Amino acid sequence: MATIITNNPLVLEKMSSKIKIDFRETDLKGILIEARNRIHAGHKLLSHPLSGSVKPNETNYKSLMISDEKAKLDLDSLRIIESAIETTLKFLSMRKYKWESKVLDDFQEIDFTLISSAVESMI
Repeated sequence: MATIITNNPLVLEKMSSKIKIDFRETDLKGILIEARNRIHAGHKLLSHPLSGSVKPNETNYKSLMISDEKAKLDLDSLRIIESAIETTLKFLSMRKYKWESKVLDDFQEIDFTLISSAVESMI
């Protein structure tokens, strides 16, 4: 099956009965790096790290789905996650916003919707 790596409390709350959740209290970059570490360990990326139209400097939340099974290093997954980390670092250097609570709630909902779609396509 699969695991979701996330820093989004809404994903943890609403999806933990459907799929394994690895909740991390970290930033978006931390989620991507954790996914990269798991890809190096043989897991495969099952959802795109830059899905949706929200740029990395416009949200604090990210949920990624990876395989539970380990195999040999998946080079496609590695290329995708490395590119996403590079893009994220570029965009984070341009971050100019301090988000209000309501905006953060909206970002949680957007991330939840995106990962829910990915999970539903697997079930």
